[in-house]
Amino acid sequence: MHDFIAWILATVHDWGYTGIFILMALESTVLPVPSELVLIPAGYLAHQGEMNFWLIVAASTVGSLAGASLNYYVAMWVGRPFLERWGRYFFVRPGLLHKTDAFFVRHGAISTFTGRLVPGIRHLISIPAGLTRMRFGAFAVYTCLGAGLWSLVLTLFGYFLGGNEALIREYQHFITAGVIIFVVLIIGGYVWWQKRR
Repeated sequence: MHDFIAWILATVHDWGYTGIFILMALESTVLPVPSELVLIPAGYLAHQGEMNFWLIVAASTVGSLAGASLNYYVAMWVGRPFLERWGRYFFVRPGLLHKTDAFFVRHGAISTFTGRLVPGIRHLISIPAGLTRMRFGAFAVYTCLGAGLWSLVLTLFGYFLGGNEALIREYQHFITAGVIIFVVLIIGGYVWWQKRR
């Protein structure tokens, strides 16, 4: 694990924006690349003047979209036909698939956006989007919004605290908690708005 973390940090430092793009693309698939280990050091390099802050956020966002798009198309081209044919053997009956389709037609945008902000869900939310054939244009827009916000938060964190590992360890869980509260508020507001409609 230590060697893996060292490789991530070396990739960010040596490969620059290309490394950030590749690592964040991997992070948006099912591979366990922690975005915190990519963007916090990159933010610190921006603080030192070795990288451009906004290019870090852009490379991260585009990389996230690339990885999420891979999940999306694999789920649509492989996962959807598989579930339609064999899903009943895995407790996924056609009725459940159609209900999921209907849910994503109505709530796919908010689900994709908020899903990108929740650790553990962020790299998986593109799978149901692909399974339900969510419009790719909408998927890309809300993936970029969510991934861009997440990238901005972590890069800012690295920019201001990246040189102090003790502060990072102390405050990192506050970032996660704050983002989750933000997501809950967005979902609450969305539910209220839907009821008003």
